[in-house]
Amino acid sequence: MTTAISLPDAPVRRSSNRTDPGLSAREIEVLITWITCDTKDGVSEALFIAPGTVNTHLSRIRLKYQQAGRTASTKAALLARAVQDGLIRLEDL
Repeated sequence: MTTAISLPDAPVRRSSNRTDPGLSAREIEVLITWITCDTKDGVSEALFIAPGTVNTHLSRIRLKYQQAGRTASTKAALLARAVQDGLIRLEDL
């Protein structure tokens, strides 16, 4: 069973000493869903998108973080970046 994910209502507060990767709203939605789901198939089902689309979004997210000088090659690293950027709180997990 998947759980609905709610995005923050207020603008995300980003630290001035971190480079913003410039994620789109949809990329943030995919990222948060990926962090909170067990599988990419779960993300696909929760967001009503194809598994290949999930992979494409995650690849673009990782590339944007890499271009911002904040590599995130693993799911754990993506979680760390999302927490650093205020996209998700640890208590939301």
